[in-house]
Formats: sequence, C-alpha cells, structure tokens
Amino acid sequence: MTNIIVVFPKIQEAKSIRNLLVRSGFSVAGVCTTGAQAINYADSLSDGIVVCGYRCQDMMYLELHDYLPSHFEILLIASQNLWSECAHNNIVCLALPIKVHDLINTVDMMVETIERRRRKKKSKPRERKPEEKALIDEAKLLLIERNNMTEEEAHRYIQKCSMDSGTNMVETAQMVLSIMQM
Repeated sequence: MTNIIVVFPKIQEAKSIRNLLVRSGFSVAGVCTTGAQAINYADSLSDGIVVCGYRCQDMMYLELHDYLPSHFEILLIASQNLWSECAHNNIVCLALPIKVHDLINTVDMMVETIERRRRKKKSKPRERKPEEKALIDEAKLLLIERNNMTEEEAHRYIQKCSMDSGTNMVETAQMVLSIMQM
C-alpha cells in the first residue's frame, strides 16, 4: 500500500484532506503542518506521496520537494498562478477550489504509478557483485576441468543444484568448491 503524507499550514485543512483520502480507501501515514514533520515521516517510509499546499508553516513546497527522499512524489494543491516551477520538478498539481473527484482520481493515478515502479523494480534481476561472479566462475572452471563439462553445462549444473537445494547460486558455488577441493 502506498503511504500518503498530508501537509498544510492549518491542521484543519490537513485533517479534511486526510479524511477524504481515508474514506476513499487510501492509507494516510501522517498529517502535519510543517515541512520538517513531513520529511521526518518520509524518512521512515520506503516511498509515497506528499499532498501539500503551496506553503507549509516552515517552508515552501519547492523546498519540501528538495528535502524529501527521491522516492516520494508531491501533489501540490494551489491556485494555478502558483504552479510556475511544477513542470520542471515533476510535481503533480491540482487547482483550488479542489474537487473531491479530481483529488481522488489524481491520488489514484499517482498510487498506480508508484505501484508500477515497485513491480518493475521487483521484477528486475538483482545484479551480482564482482566477488560473487568470480566465485561462480571459479566453481564452473573447476567443474570444467575435473568433470570435462562445457561452460554451459557447468553453469546449468550449479543452477540445478541451487534450485534443488533451495540455496542461491553463490552458496551452491561455494559448496561445489569446498567439496571438490578436498
């Protein structure tokens, strides 16, 4: 679930936005009046959306954008004449007076974007460290020399043993090396 932080200079405005979002099924992690509070919330979360006004009690929305972790997006709710810097900073904007339908649809669109980014990141295979690659290559070389395997056969052997034993390829390569070097 995507975390949402609501930041407005007046706590009643922030709570009203939070209530609208919660009633629509969104998870609101925090409600605050200062940018510093929003940054504290954001630092403890993996990613999310900050819904804010043009000005917090202690900073402007652009300063908040600069201080937030990069994995957070901002939804600015302000009059259109204040949107000058939004396009350059990838900030999503909603015009005042706010319409509930527009707010919910915009937050929903932002949540979908974050979810899509998460799925893409999760499906991307983890890059091996050079030491791990070297260990696997060493185990393959040993299998090639001792068992007259091709490089592909050695790789498949380590891969299959890894799957059969429920360990990763690096651990399997370590086992192959320790067994065959005895």
